[in-house]
Order: sequence, then structure tokens, then C-alpha cells
Amino acid sequence: MLYYLFDFLENHYNIPGANLFQYISFRSAMAFIFSLGISTIYGKRIINYLQRKQVGESVRDLGLEGQVEKAGTPTMGGIIIILATIIPVLLFAEIDNVYIVTLLVTTVWMGAIGFIDDYIKIFKYDKDGLKGRFKILGQVTLGIFVGAMFYFHPGVNMKEKLPLKYQYTTQEGVPILFGEAKKSTKTTIPFLKNNELDYAVAMDLFGEGLRDYAWVLFIVIVIFIITAVSNGANLTDGIDGLAAGSSAIIVLTLGVFAWVSGNIIFANYLDVMYIPNSGEMTIFISAFVGALIGFLWYNTYPAQVFMGDTGSLTIGGIIAVLAIAVRKELLIPILAGIFLVENLSVILQVGYFKYTRKKFGEGKRLLKMSPLHHHYQKSGYHESKIVTRFWIVGIMLAVLTIVTLKLR
Repeated sequence: MLYYLFDFLENHYNIPGANLFQYISFRSAMAFIFSLGISTIYGKRIINYLQRKQVGESVRDLGLEGQVEKAGTPTMGGIIIILATIIPVLLFAEIDNVYIVTLLVTTVWMGAIGFIDDYIKIFKYDKDGLKGRFKILGQVTLGIFVGAMFYFHPGVNMKEKLPLKYQYTTQEGVPILFGEAKKSTKTTIPFLKNNELDYAVAMDLFGEGLRDYAWVLFIVIVIFIITAVSNGANLTDGIDGLAAGSSAIIVLTLGVFAWVSGNIIFANYLDVMYIPNSGEMTIFISAFVGALIGFLWYNTYPAQVFMGDTGSLTIGGIIAVLAIAVRKELLIPILAGIFLVENLSVILQVGYFKYTRKKFGEGKRLLKMSPLHHHYQKSGYHESKIVTRFWIVGIMLAVLTIVTLKLR
């Protein structure tokens, strides 16, 4: 909203300093500061409100060190992350930008699913919360919406770099290095020579003449990614600071991709896809990172608040949509490797237990407990050490993901 106000003041009254709001870097910095302020200053008030309403976590005794002491800690703290993200975005971003609209819808939608889940657990005294089929239905619905927006909306397109012989300079001295903006089903695929995969071309695997139906494949992939990443974030939210810290690293990395892909100079230098208007997502990302860091102020060990499904499902949904928007969804197994391993640890644990019970009559476990972070807790590691080491691994994966820009 402030963007439009200062744009009006600049165009009609030429007020000094009003043109600062034309710069994404300035608005991103302001979004980060506002978000951090909201999550740290007003976060405490929200925590106190949750305590007064007795929105506390009930803990099952799983034999983990320090677990019983956490009983009664306020949950649903994801509300802090959501508010600290949405308010700065509404203030500083172009809210008619298709990417911003999609991210805001994702935040509210996934936040609502998580909120309902937490509400049922706490106030209806049902530990299972929202039924799994309704969660999946919500994730699938969001996937269809996001996939349709990114495929059919006219504002979602990209420019491909022209071959050297077709590049030229205008009479005004402006170099023309990229072609016209057009719809494209291309995405980035790491470690391959051309570094790109076209979903339309991939449809040839199913038969000839199916390229016009590439949107079906794209939407299915979007649904899978949103479901997998949001569930991975949910599983990672098991010990103090792990999900928020790991997510901040992932989102910051996606911010680099959004900045590079939305800037024609950087896109040309790094020889990556130029995605017009995607740079505006940097403002959302800055606000989101500020919200996560501010939340960590209260969520690091010993936590004063838990994010609950309100926060974890929202975080996963946002990360998935950001990756899809910057055409880096196939890098998620590397970038969000922490989420992937947490997911796999549960799948392998359950699968192996069922297999051994069926074959030997007695179920056996691969890990002492799943998800993976609980395995390390059972092995005697303090949760602060586990979280810090997971963060270090997350940073290594983030650096590897960025390096793939030039690995081809």
C-alpha cells in the first residue's frame, strides 16, 4: 500500500525520497525490519495471549529428555509468523503482482488448515487433529490453484537469452540480449548440460501430440511438491528452533534465486532464466525471513512458544510455492534436504517395521525413533546440539544449491 502511496506522491508532487519505494532493495530492507519488529515486539504479546487462553501443548511421554518440562508451552505460535509476514508485504509490495497474490493466498490457506488442526487438538481434545484426508484435500486444492495461476496467468512468463548472433544494440545504445516474454513450461534441472527441462517436451513420453496438455503434468507436480514440502516442514517441527531456523536458510536461498531471476543483468551474467516481475517476491521473502528469525527469538531452546501446525504447514507451503515460482522446484531435494531426510526417516521406519512384522512376526525398527531428530535425541544428543548441526547441514545444502547455477 505504501508503494502506491509514494508512487503517487513522486509522480504528482515530486517529494524528495519518495522514489526510494521504486527500488526493490529498499522495500525488501524495510519489509525485513518491519517483520522482525512485529515478530519480536508483538510476538511476546501474542504469546501472553495464548497463555491466558491456555493454548498449551499437551505432550505424550516418549521418553525424550526435557520433554515433560515442555508441557503447557503455548502452541499455535505460527500466528506470529503469518502476521509478521503478511503486514509488511501489504505495506511494501506491489499487491497486484501475480506472484505476491499467489504467495499471500498460500500463506492464508495453509495457515487456516494448520490453525484448524491445532484448534481441534487443543480445544476439542483430539490428539489426531484434523483428519489426514482433509489436510491432503486442502493441499491438493492449493496445488491446483497455484499450478493454474502459474500456467495460465498472462503475467507469468519468462524471457530466454537470444543466441549470440541474434543479440543487438538499439540506436539508443541499449543491448537486447533476451527475446520477448512468452509462456514457458521450462524449469531448472541441476547438473545437466543445458540445465533446463521442458514439461511440454516431457509429455512426449506419454505419446505424440500431448504437448498441449503439459498443464496437467505441471499441476500434478505442483500438488506433489506442495504436499511433500509442507508435510516435511511439519515433521521437522519437533524440537526447539529446528523448523524455523532450517526454513530461514532455505527461504534466504530462494531469495537469492528470486533476486537473480528477476534482474535482467544478473540473469544475463549467470546465464539463467529471466522471469519478469519475479523480483517482487524478494519483498515477500525478506518479510518471511524476518518473521522466522523473530520467531526464533522465542522458539530457541528452551522454547517459550511452539509454532504448531499453524506455522509448520504454512512454512512448507510457502517454500514449495517460492521454489516453483522461480523455476527451481527440482532443486528442492537438495535445498530442502533436511525436510526430505525427515520425511524419508518416517517412511523407512514405518515401512521397515511393517515389513519385518509381516515376515518375522515381530516388527523391528531402523531408527531408535522417527523423525530423524528424535533418533539423535534417543542417542543422547542434547536438542540444542542437534538443531545447530542440522542448521550447519542446511547451510551446506544451500551453498550447494546456489553453486548449481554454474554447474552444467
